[in-house]
Amino acid sequence: MNRKKNITFDDIAKYTNFSKTTISRYFNNPDSLTLKNQEIIAQALVDLDYKENKVARILASGKTEFIGIVIPFLHNHYHLEMLTQILLTYEQFGYKFLVFIGNGEKETERQYIDELLAYKIEGLLILSFTIPSRELADLPIPIVTIEREDKYVSSVNTDNYMGGVQATSLLAKHGCDILIHLNTRTSPSIPSYGRIKGFLDLCEEKHLNQRIIYKDIGTEYETMKKNMGEILDEIEAEYSGMKKGIFVSNDTNANVLLNLLIRKYGRLPDDYYIVGFDDSPISREAVMSISTVGQQIDKIAFEAVSLLVEQMNERKKRRPTPLAEPVHKVITPVLLRRETTEH
Repeated sequence: MNRKKNITFDDIAKYTNFSKTTISRYFNNPDSLTLKNQEIIAQALVDLDYKENKVARILASGKTEFIGIVIPFLHNHYHLEMLTQILLTYEQFGYKFLVFIGNGEKETERQYIDELLAYKIEGLLILSFTIPSRELADLPIPIVTIEREDKYVSSVNTDNYMGGVQATSLLAKHGCDILIHLNTRTSPSIPSYGRIKGFLDLCEEKHLNQRIIYKDIGTEYETMKKNMGEILDEIEAEYSGMKKGIFVSNDTNANVLLNLLIRKYGRLPDDYYIVGFDDSPISREAVMSISTVGQQIDKIAFEAVSLLVEQMNERKKRRPTPLAEPVHKVITPVLLRRETTEH
């Protein structure tokens, strides 16, 4: 069976009576042609059954249509859902993604970025916390970060402070005797610190009995279960007989706490109220649906890719205008009341 011939720019040029330069402009800068000429070439592509050679186009233009991603370990359901939503933006923007999962080691993640740059990525999305934004800002491509320190680069984040206030307000409305926030120690330069600040400010304003328990829960399930079990033992010993409202820093950890309580009591005790943070799938799929502060992950992913594409497109102009200052977009969270507070 004869192989079908690959249609070249030369074939399209002969078919349309245009020059190869004009055909090249159609693919790389279509707005430089009249609408009529664009239509003629578009019809020729249909008539000739043209199949685009992506490799040849990359070699000709130097544009790979690739975006790099460095994301932390995927043990947290939030990061897994965020990655999913970022990948789904391909249909809107047409960019493909090269993904590295960070390990918390600066040198290793620098190697990841060097590898991505070697593949001629056009932009970079960073969710990993490891490399400071001052260093990222010196990279030769546009950068957008999500939910991490972002002083020197553009970013898209949730309004974590508002989310902290929302979660704390919900627990307070249920008349809890003690409000407890579970989190790791977090620098004020990290957007998620707003969850701690929102919790503390509302408790102070409303004169609520509160406590923050700082502890690194870990990334492996058995470690998370052990550490959360120690926290639960401490809470039960100190606050027995009190109605306890617990605001957990993310849905993954909230689910671990919920599982421990149900294993111990066969249900969620009446004196426990739990709110997570993220609205990752685990909050809906848990044995009891978990009340949570929804980060609108799909919107954050879309806005991050959109902001990055704007910067990449600007660089393709004959006279690009770089950003004078980083752009920081903030997305409003949504409080979702579910079974762990409405029981």
